[in-house]
Amino acid sequence: MSKPRFVDIDGKVYNADSCVPLNNAWKTGEIQLHTLVRGTYPGHQLGSKELSGIKSIGYWNSGKPQSWGLDWHRNEGIEICYLESGSLDFKIGGEKYKLEPKDLTITRPWLSHKLGDPKIGASKLHWIIIDVGVRHPHQIWKWPSWIILNKEDLNTLTRYLRHDESPVWKSSPEISTCFEQIGEIVKGRSHYDTKLKILLNSALMGMLDLFKRGNMELNDSLIRTKRTVRLFLNDLEQHLMEDWTIESIAHHCNLGTTQITKYCREITNMSPMQYLSSLRLKAAAGILKSKPEKSISEIAYETGFSSPQYFATVFKQFYKKTPLQFRGGHQLTER
Repeated sequence: MSKPRFVDIDGKVYNADSCVPLNNAWKTGEIQLHTLVRGTYPGHQLGSKELSGIKSIGYWNSGKPQSWGLDWHRNEGIEICYLESGSLDFKIGGEKYKLEPKDLTITRPWLSHKLGDPKIGASKLHWIIIDVGVRHPHQIWKWPSWIILNKEDLNTLTRYLRHDESPVWKSSPEISTCFEQIGEIVKGRSHYDTKLKILLNSALMGMLDLFKRGNMELNDSLIRTKRTVRLFLNDLEQHLMEDWTIESIAHHCNLGTTQITKYCREITNMSPMQYLSSLRLKAAAGILKSKPEKSISEIAYETGFSSPQYFATVFKQFYKKTPLQFRGGHQLTER
């Protein structure tokens, strides 16, 4: 998809990936795609009682470079990818990686990432997306009931995944075998439920062993409530047209209004609505400077203001000039 979009998931607003370019390439025969899925992900739809918690599982096989890539997006769960063959550009946050065969990537639901720079190369990529009931780093994980790791092992695995966000690992032979066998079962699509559950548990146990050998440095700050608020504020500029209220912001972050306000003030020295208004005004000022053909009304609505009149009022309060005066002064400066 070109950009993440806000959708309703279990009553909450969230950015989710719909993999439009991947779906198109599959339908036109540019790649092989073998997946079992729920929701908007491309592939064969799972039954309601099959593999609870799985959003997408399977692989693509691209025998040649593609004309598309997967732009910045998030997933509805923790995504674990395994590159069996070929190479692939992977970006997450401000980092770029060149994935090689047997590389493993792990991304959390709140971390935006992309595949391709900008296009996908010839590659065979396997993945699992497991919904563990979280969309933000401060929330408690709830694994599907078919995970059979004992309580201590599952708690340890969860702690590793929550407290260390290292995105790229070198797969172990055990994990590689699990992913490749999962791919064959998904491709066959016959009596897969029990077989996949066994292999998925084996893959998770392999990851736990991998993390134990990797001497992970666990960081408590990664799961603090303040980080959830900071991540939201970092994304807010891309979603100025949403009809935000303090209640909807709190609901989106799965926090109370008091918590949201407290941490937003710590981070920005403004309330959430003040910060949102400042972002909208700065965006409007940029459009006034760069697009003289746009009317004040168009700019007001494009940056999320409810009316041109309200926009003009708060703009003058912020910049000490009306939008027209601001635009005129900028045009005079450039002559």
